[in-house]
Amino acid sequence: MPGAGDSGMAASHARTGVSNVSEGHYRGGRGLDPEVIAEITHRYGFDKPIHERYLKMLGDYLRFDFGDSLFRSASVLELIKNSMPVSISLGLWSTLIIYLVSIPLGIRKAVSNGSHFDIWSSTLIIIGYAIPAFLFAILLIVIFAGGSYFDLFPLRGLVSANFDSLPWYQKILDYLWHITLPVLATVIGGFAALTMLTKNSFLDEIRKQYVVTARAKGVSEKQILWRHVFRNAMLLVIAGFPAMFISMFFTGSLLIEVMFSLNGLGLLGYEATVSRDYPVMFGTLYIFTLIGLLLNIVSDICYTLVDPRIDLRAADVIFESRQPGPLGTFSPQPSRLLVALAVFNPLRLQPRRGADRQRTARCWCSTAAACTFRS
Repeated sequence: MPGAGDSGMAASHARTGVSNVSEGHYRGGRGLDPEVIAEITHRYGFDKPIHERYLKMLGDYLRFDFGDSLFRSASVLELIKNSMPVSISLGLWSTLIIYLVSIPLGIRKAVSNGSHFDIWSSTLIIIGYAIPAFLFAILLIVIFAGGSYFDLFPLRGLVSANFDSLPWYQKILDYLWHITLPVLATVIGGFAALTMLTKNSFLDEIRKQYVVTARAKGVSEKQILWRHVFRNAMLLVIAGFPAMFISMFFTGSLLIEVMFSLNGLGLLGYEATVSRDYPVMFGTLYIFTLIGLLLNIVSDICYTLVDPRIDLRAADVIFESRQPGPLGTFSPQPSRLLVALAVFNPLRLQPRRGADRQRTARCWCSTAAACTFRS
């Protein structure tokens, strides 16, 4: 019967397939050859002790030798070099726009504290802060990048395909044309923090006694604001520059570059994480961390440029040995030690501005000794 013959042939093929798989004819079931496994183990150093691998990794990272990508025919350092300009340009433009808008806006809000301008501007920047960057990026793409309404800006890339053949002025215009939407999506949530920080810093300085004294002497409000208050109030703003740039550099790179297909460090790290390209992933994290540490040092140097009273090269350290006194009390016997700080100030020591502004850090030991750091 035809039906019986077909069923018999199917059963025969099924038995043959099972037999072939059980005998190891299926290529994926056999796995890798031992020679290939041994070659991979030797290539990546898994045949060495863990401490040797760790020390070798530290030495390679000090030389910026991150190895080669697992899925791309290029070294990790070469991939990072090619991606770095995109992320730096996006971070710098975003940080520059945020500072140029937030600082004057914060000063204006401090001068007109409690006015209608202060209220509605606070409402706008808080709404912008509440909008996620990726959601605003999708909104910009749908409205202005040919999604549903207008086709005014490009959807992908940082430059056009014919960028090399354009004149120099058209190259600048083409670059600005491509980076407009990514920068707008990045800065939408960055105005609130810096604006309110600037406003509160200026309000705190305006209420100081030296401002009252300057007004009593007949100094104009403009001179008080820009000659006296501005310099003191900008300390906190300068201190927040590294955090602002890192947030724009990392968060913007990670989200916005993926949304707009910008070939920067964020997109590179994202693709490496998805594809489990571990050398590229660790290399991008190393670069992000290194940039953050360097910017912290730059922030400390900017402190000295704004306020000459801060000296990062030296600080006074007073060791107070506590001796038992009458009725179980302690009598301090101070001795002064000058500590040289070579590059930066890890304790964030602040200058003394009166008894109410002096900051001290006391370290109590089990031997009833106190160490007071004071600059």
